[in-house]
Amino acid sequence: MGRIIGIDYGRKRIGLAVTDPFHIFASPLATVNAHEFDEFINDYLKKEEVEAFVVGYPVNLNNQPSESVKYIDPFIRRLERSFPGKPVHLTDERFTSQMALRTMIDGGVKKKGRREKEMIDRISASIILQSFLDRRSAGKLRTE
Repeated sequence: MGRIIGIDYGRKRIGLAVTDPFHIFASPLATVNAHEFDEFINDYLKKEEVEAFVVGYPVNLNNQPSESVKYIDPFIRRLERSFPGKPVHLTDERFTSQMALRTMIDGGVKKKGRREKEMIDRISASIILQSFLDRRSAGKLRTE
């Protein structure tokens, strides 16, 4: 059983998370510069079996895609073309940055550490991926 990669896409940085082999929990993996993503993910796929990607998709409170989809849609298409045998699932990414910050506070991360955007990106990717796993295990996952 391959792992699932969670992606918190940003134009400058991309936060990544990964499941355990049994798809029970998500853990932060890395934060990479957007222009380094292809090299990073190709290197990772040489070492680990990955069966799918979960990408945080930006939607507004009215459940309509936000303005930033114009940046993420080309990334998603490129991901699908680059890895045609691996499904790309989209999941709502609303509030993940705020949830990541709250997780850091609850975890005792000092104020200086909470300013590290790379850590927020990794934790956001974990939240996106864990949300997907939880919905899937609860049978609430619809085809996206």
